[in-house]
Amino acid sequence: MARTRTHHEETAGREMEPPTELLTVSEVAQRLRVDDTTVRRWIKSGALEAILLPHRGKRQGYRVKKSTLDALIHGTTAVSV
Repeated sequence: MARTRTHHEETAGREMEPPTELLTVSEVAQRLRVDDTTVRRWIKSGALEAILLPHRGKRQGYRVKKSTLDALIHGTTAVSV
């Protein structure tokens, strides 16, 4: 019977990817100087890529990769309003 490899064995020798910095809707809104609602609208319309978090409370949770925001700020990604 074949032995199952552990996670450590599978990742040994591979370079680890640096952790991705994730920003909250509020942090993105502050950096872009817009309201949280605007950022949520951009996410829901697909104009801004975000990670969907498990739903808790009255609002859906999102996180935006810092690299996505940087690309937006530097003009390599367009947001259609």
